[in-house]
Amino acid sequence: MLGPGGPMRQGNQQDYAYDDFGDSEGRGLFRNFDAIEGMTDFEDAVTAPVVRTTGDCVVVELGGDIDLLAFHRHAPLMDVVAAGPYRVVVVDLTEATFFDCSGLTLLVRAHRRATDRGGRVTVVCRHRLTLRLIELAGLTEMLAPSTTVEEALQ
Repeated sequence: MLGPGGPMRQGNQQDYAYDDFGDSEGRGLFRNFDAIEGMTDFEDAVTAPVVRTTGDCVVVELGGDIDLLAFHRHAPLMDVVAAGPYRVVVVDLTEATFFDCSGLTLLVRAHRRATDRGGRVTVVCRHRLTLRLIELAGLTEMLAPSTTVEEALQ
């Protein structure tokens, strides 16, 4: 199966960083922001996600700030993963340091793609403000937050 940055590894507990989004000319997703003075290294500001598979489940670890920049960086990967063959897509936010409505949009978008093919998306999160944002948005039932990846995979 191919992802935006190349082949997606499948198998038992394989980890890899997804760090190769861009166009055919080697420009990154943030090329349109290059005109903003002093802000040309957007790709370096977003933590690369780590994807691992286990059976018919996939875990996507998102760390750092999950904001508008991260949304644009992670959306292509999340689209491929959520539309893929995995029964359960677990989004692990354990290492997220900031989470806003762009992150909610990323999760809802992944949820829609996964449910369109009979799958589901669940979230691993222990940060009370992120959990509160999910609750206020009315997404607790949809995303079924868990405190560990193991719990989410059940």
